[in-house]
Parts: sequence; C-alpha cells; structure tokens
Amino acid sequence: MTTTSHYFIGIPITSQLENTFSSWQQDLRSQLPYKQWPNKHDLHITLTFLGSVERVTIQSIQKALRNIESLPQFVLEVGDIGTFGNPKGPRILWAGVRKNKSLTLLHEKVESSMEEFGFKPEQRAYRPHITLAKKWNGPLDEQKIIELKDRFKRENYLLTVKEVALYQIYPKQDPKYKIVTRYNLRGENNGTTDQV
Repeated sequence: MTTTSHYFIGIPITSQLENTFSSWQQDLRSQLPYKQWPNKHDLHITLTFLGSVERVTIQSIQKALRNIESLPQFVLEVGDIGTFGNPKGPRILWAGVRKNKSLTLLHEKVESSMEEFGFKPEQRAYRPHITLAKKWNGPLDEQKIIELKDRFKRENYLLTVKEVALYQIYPKQDPKYKIVTRYNLRGENNGTTDQV
C-alpha cells in the first residue's frame, strides 16, 4: 500500500458559488472545446500545490497549518472569466479572484509554513483563480474567447473566506478532491481533521 498521495492547500467556495459557476460551465461547454470540466464540488481557490507527500509528513503539515487560524476572515470578489495560455486556444479557463491584502497575507503565511517541509515558494507571481475548464481540444478561436470574456466581465460575486482546507487528490474519482483538514480563520476553532 502506497504511503504517499498528492495534496494541495486551498480555499473552498460556497455551495451557492459552486452552483453559479457550474451553470457557467454548462453554458460554456457548448461553446468551447475543453476536454475537462471539473465537478462543481472540486471548484476552489488554490493557495499552494504540494504534490506527492508522505503520510507522516502530511501529519506534521496538518499541525503546522494551525498557525493560519490566527488570521481574520475576509471577503474576496470573484467572477468574470479569463484564461491562461495561447489566446487562440488557452489551456485553462477560469473565474477570476481579485487579489487583496488579506489574501496575499494568507498566501504568504501558508507558503512560509510549508518551507520547513522543503516546499519552496513559487517564483512566479501568485495569480488566484477558480479553474472552470482545462485542456483545450479543438480548433483555435481567439474571437470566441474575446466575446465570452466580454459577456462575463460584469458577473461578480462576494466570497467570505472563513476557512482554508488541506485537500487530498483522488485522480480516478469524481469529485477528485477530498478535504482532509479544515482550518477556521480568526482562531475560533482548531483544525478539524479527518482520517488521512
């Protein structure tokens, strides 16, 4: 039996936003040739991707992350759509997340907590987002992307960030991501840990 699994740390979104973005996916699916459209329950904002981690290390990481519970809850503005990659056939389609000081502080605190376990901070600038689709699989069409970005640019919502989660990845399941530990912001409660 393997003693390693893949993990990441992220911010869950509310069920209301899951439903909203799922409806966007249904709309966009008929217009854009992406191969993968994540399950609505897998939608989240990534803070740090850990990759393959041994079980004993994850147990130490679970304890180390409790330091983020001293941070206050905060509000993020999410919405509109954007892309990463070739404008004519972008590899990722996402819903936007407006970065603010509270999110930047949380991201930095998470990355700092992971350095003691050998995870080096990402060299590229942090670009928070909610992935709606991956793996472009069709003809190139930059004009369609431009039209859709324009149509969704006024679709914005507020997300109150109350918790951070450690997720485990199950590649062959749907949904693929399971929350292992939740960390409530403002230091009101300790992390609630499920079995690893």
